[in-house]
Amino acid sequence: MTAILNDRLTAGIAAAGPRVVGQVVGVVGLAVSVSGVPARLGDMLRIGGNTQELLAEVVSLDGDRVVCLPLGPLSGVGIGNPVHNTGRPLQITVGNSLRGRVLDGLGRPMDGGPPLTDGHRVSVELAPPSALERDLIRSPMQLGVRALDTTVPVGQGQRLGIFAGSGVGKSSLLSMIARGTTAEINVVALIGERGREVREFLEHDLGPEGLARSVVIVATSDQPPLVRLRAGFVATRIAEWYRDQGSEVLLMMDSLTRIAMAQREVGLSAGEPPATRGFPPSVFALLPTLLERAGPAPTGSITGLYTVLVEGDDHNEPIADAARSILDGHVVLDRKLATAGHFPSIEVLESISRVTGAVTTPEQRSDMHLLRRLMAARRDVRELVEIGAYVAGTNPDADRALALWPQINEFLRQEVGEQVPAEQSWRELHSLLHEGSN
Repeated sequence: MTAILNDRLTAGIAAAGPRVVGQVVGVVGLAVSVSGVPARLGDMLRIGGNTQELLAEVVSLDGDRVVCLPLGPLSGVGIGNPVHNTGRPLQITVGNSLRGRVLDGLGRPMDGGPPLTDGHRVSVELAPPSALERDLIRSPMQLGVRALDTTVPVGQGQRLGIFAGSGVGKSSLLSMIARGTTAEINVVALIGERGREVREFLEHDLGPEGLARSVVIVATSDQPPLVRLRAGFVATRIAEWYRDQGSEVLLMMDSLTRIAMAQREVGLSAGEPPATRGFPPSVFALLPTLLERAGPAPTGSITGLYTVLVEGDDHNEPIADAARSILDGHVVLDRKLATAGHFPSIEVLESISRVTGAVTTPEQRSDMHLLRRLMAARRDVRELVEIGAYVAGTNPDADRALALWPQINEFLRQEVGEQVPAEQSWRELHSLLHEGSN
């Protein structure tokens, strides 16, 4: 209630003061140039009259001119249109009423439900917790996927990247995690998705059970780049609010690459020079700014799962390489496994979690390392086996891996609608490696 009164007081003071009106002086591509209105980076401007206004965010300052990018279509904007400064950055409503809701990229309801009236307004910008204030990652976060819980264990407050090309099963894997995780609340951001896939994800992949414990933010590919960019910050800010209430939050963002692409459009429109593969420098400054906001905090934590869409299945392209250096681990999805009907298509030997030692027991780590060793041994002799040149007894690990391979392969498979508790997954792995070898 205090926050609502403060917002109303601020609005009242602003309304009582003198109102400075600028005007549109140019439109080039996505950028709108405005003069005659004082503004700061990040301020929200209103372009147009009282009957039809367009929100735009200030992205560049050049002398007495302000360059802003719209949060809607530019049709109808012309030279001389009046411009007013709201005097504040983008704000959203946060509160417990968000649970089970679907919001657009600016934090507004788009599911036909009631308006958000019982929360309070906050800016989407928030400084991450200090490095020395962050709690240590000590507890595992169950994801309900055998191949993840036992080979890439995730801790509460970890940030993990899911790297894959298009059509390899990233969204389906996220839907499995949303239903099988032990997190108190899920915040799911669908950024740059096809409009057709949104309802499919909500109704088929996520389902009523998953949606009931989630907040979903949607910014489809046809939205302006600034809306797609801000959707990532809106989702992170909502996750931060739940974290500050003491909750263990799971933030799932699909995809980080499309946020980087949106920032590329914003940066180039603002006049930045293109650098690596056409990405301006602001893209590589944006990634740590966004990703460092997830993680453990003095109260609660945000476990972040970020999908990274690798171009041409090149896992060393600039965005994938930059994200991998910031995140606390990565999961690689393999197209060959996906086309062979192996789901989830996780390439175990290429995936790693940097907090494994803190969230697993010695026995669990022993089983995990043994599984990886057997899978690596089988990979080393695979071509020899296929051409009939491998001699049994040459490599004991390879012999054991070949004998157990049907069971290992079945263990790593899982149906989309199947949730397996982490304790059960570890028991099944232990039984497979020790009892199955007898």
